[in-house]
Amino acid sequence: MSMKIVLALATTIGTGLLLSTAAEARPEMVGTHMADYSPGTIVVKTNERRLYLILDGGHAMRYPVGVGKSGKQWAGTTRIEGKYRYPAWSPPAEVKRDKPQLPDVIPGGSPRNPMGVAAMTLAGGEYAIHGTNVPGSVGGFVSYGCIRMLNDDITDLYSRVSVGTKVVVTR
Repeated sequence: MSMKIVLALATTIGTGLLLSTAAEARPEMVGTHMADYSPGTIVVKTNERRLYLILDGGHAMRYPVGVGKSGKQWAGTTRIEGKYRYPAWSPPAEVKRDKPQLPDVIPGGSPRNPMGVAAMTLAGGEYAIHGTNVPGSVGGFVSYGCIRMLNDDITDLYSRVSVGTKVVVTR
């Protein structure tokens, strides 16, 4: 077998594997057993790396998400404090300490901005539910505590919820 064929085959197989493992933007309506949550509540199940928008006692929209890496996860109840399209991003002190080369502000819309196309900030902390400039990170334990979504998915969720929406994060 020639080296060109081997390289072409390896590239094709590798590309197929990458494409098949990456999360894809497509919220799904699913049946749930989450009758304890009111319609309109966002429930993030960290261990599943899924976000659910409760529609009624038996149905929810489900989205893949990236969540806090080891030591950066949290659980609790909060609310959406603000909604922003193409937000600028300032790295929190902990991120800046770990990555001092980061600028103090990355403008909204920049391909280097980790917030993606939209962000919904959460009350009581430095966390947000936001898009991403690294779509391959969705589905993993990857953040400093934020909930990361594919840009098409954050756009969909953003249109469905408002400031004040209850957010419950569970392990």
